Amino acid sequence: SGDHQSKLTLMSESLRNDGRVWVPKAKGDQRSPREIPEDERDYYLERIYPSFGNLVPRDIASRAAKNVCDEGRGVGPTGLGVYLDFADAINRLGRKAIEAKYGNLFEMYERITGEDPYEVPMRIYPAVHYTMGGLWVDYDLQSSIPGLFVIGEANFSDHGANRLGASALMQGLADGYFVLPNTLANYLASGPLDKVDASHPEAVAARTEVEDRIKRLLAINGDRTVDSFHRELGQIMWEHCGMERSEAGLRKAIDEIRALREQFWQRVRVPGDGEGLNQSLEKAGRVADFFELAELMCIDALHREESCGGHFRAEHQTPDGEAQRDDDRFAYVAAWEYTGTGEPVLHKEDLTFEYVHPTQRSYK
Repeated sequence: SGDHQSKLTLMSESLRNDGRVWVPKAKGDQRSPREIPEDERDYYLERIYPSFGNLVPRDIASRAAKNVCDEGRGVGPTGLGVYLDFADAINRLGRKAIEAKYGNLFEMYERITGEDPYEVPMRIYPAVHYTMGGLWVDYDLQSSIPGLFVIGEANFSDHGANRLGASALMQGLADGYFVLPNTLANYLASGPLDKVDASHPEAVAARTEVEDRIKRLLAINGDRTVDSFHRELGQIMWEHCGMERSEAGLRKAIDEIRALREQFWQRVRVPGDGEGLNQSLEKAGRVADFFELAELMCIDALHREESCGGHFRAEHQTPDGEAQRDDDRFAYVAAWEYTGTGEPVLHKEDLTFEYVHPTQRSYK
């Protein structure tokens, strides 16, 4: 099944350290893998990429597997698999060593397939593992459309045809936290917009707002550290706006965030001054912004009366616990407008599907 194929593909990324990937040399060879002698096997990754062999990047390995399957040399009932063989590793290191490294994965594989990977080569499947996007960007993360910046897994600044292992979240953080604030500011300063003189009323107002916030943060001199507020805010989000949310939990989170934000502006202590580099002050400013973002995330999650993707509302699930979408009401792209005070305003644009229509998949 598709689920089995995805699980086996995930396993192969951990197991390719010691396993050898191969297919029969002859097209349509239906023999059991243990009946195929060495001289009739094609260890194609080792043949094509002798410097890396079985440790080539996953996108390269996937494309190579697809190619041999397209040639008619794939294995398994569908002809879309390749073998991942541990016989050499077991002979070289001993079964106990392999059990210590991969025992849990081998057990999982056997439960899925009914085959013992200590005795029979695993069957794995080529896949474009978690490709989230891939728009071209330059060094500043700007796409070929001037002014359109692309961050995280939507660009291929790091990923190429496939993402790097376990780097998805880190790239989003790095792009958004470190890169974009600098590159986007450079674009705005030297881009297509008319130059704004420092004496322009809006420029003066923006600078005054920042200076006033700095003075306010430094003047509080309270009894709580910035980190303590950051941790408490994170705990609220973890408990009420994490992998599973509920109406009651989200309403409680919004109340707790607002109360904690009020405490922050009364009790936070920021050492140092605003005349030079002050990392404590910078962190305080970021946490102040996190309060606004956290509240908005909870408001958005409360508004969204469905379960879909990483958003799971406890009130909206099928009888067997799967996510229950509501495409009639929530098939749109949206943006929330910050109003400064009061509730944010939702702007949305409905999505129209003319050729491919949304369907719901079961992950059972």
